[in-house]
Amino acid sequence: MNNRPPFTEIKSFEEFSKYYWYREELQKICRSLGIDASGMKADLNHNIKEYFNGNIIHPEAPDRRTRAAKNSTKSATLTPLTLQMSLLECNFCFSQRFRDFFSEQTGIKNFKFNVDMVATARKVKETKDASFTLGDLLDIYYGKKTYAKYDKVSLQWNKFVQDFCADPANDHIPNKLKVAAKLWKIVRESTREKVYTHNLLNELNIL
Repeated sequence: MNNRPPFTEIKSFEEFSKYYWYREELQKICRSLGIDASGMKADLNHNIKEYFNGNIIHPEAPDRRTRAAKNSTKSATLTPLTLQMSLLECNFCFSQRFRDFFSEQTGIKNFKFNVDMVATARKVKETKDASFTLGDLLDIYYGKKTYAKYDKVSLQWNKFVQDFCADPANDHIPNKLKVAAKLWKIVRESTREKVYTHNLLNELNIL
């Protein structure tokens, strides 16, 4: 079993992808490389992948972000949202305004964007796809169409601990979360698959 090396010793994105990285670790790596360290794990992984490909994604200037936020607020005040409106036209973001809009469309009081909606919105902005509408995004929510899939790597820890706690063989363990965390640390820093299996406790002998 190979322990995860420091990022500075990793030579390719393929090697980098064999290991699990927390969002805070990815942000630190991006900052050390002088590339954009904003966004979710999928965004940070994308930026690091581009770095290995020789494409530097520079951080957005603060004054530019401020202007974009002001323009978005101004647009939100002047333009009512419709299903026919493109994401680029309405400056779509994951704000309360758009949650309220989708809440009205779905009848769900406390609407939450799903992970594929997040991945889709990012791709629409990256590709500057002016044809993609809020109605299309609603279809993504209902699973009627596919545009971009969320990188499920960020959910691996949650699935790992759920499977660990659901294993009847672990019912005798008093502090399951603590033991699962120890087990996960070994797994995530190795090249093995980032999933829980029944024989891990005996194999890694951490109790």
